[in-house]
Amino acid sequence: MKEITVDSNPSDALLKKIGTAHWPTWEKEVSVFPWEFVTTETALILEGECEMTPEDGGPSVTFKAGDLVVFPVGFKGSWEVKKSLKKQYKHNGGKFVKCFFNNLTILINRTKSIMK
Repeated sequence: MKEITVDSNPSDALLKKIGTAHWPTWEKEVSVFPWEFVTTETALILEGECEMTPEDGGPSVTFKAGDLVVFPVGFKGSWEVKKSLKKQYKHNGGKFVKCFFNNLTILINRTKSIMK
């Protein structure tokens, strides 16, 4: 299984280049739940702290506010939200419909920012 990658110090230039300012947000309270990624998801963690434990018994990965995290398509595991989570995210590859609607939301957000 592919591994989650965490960049604990992404540069402002990188965040601007990949367009995180226009990505939608998602929030989750403290909880534990299983999840399978049907796309490759890149997420900027705005608040909170989480631990992901792979279903295959591999080592868990912890990430927190300020981290840029890439969850590979096909990753199966368990989320443990230790501190309420707020993230911005973008889907690539994998399930077409999920990527399409995510990209549509990003386009709408970009358009709104231009119109201001």
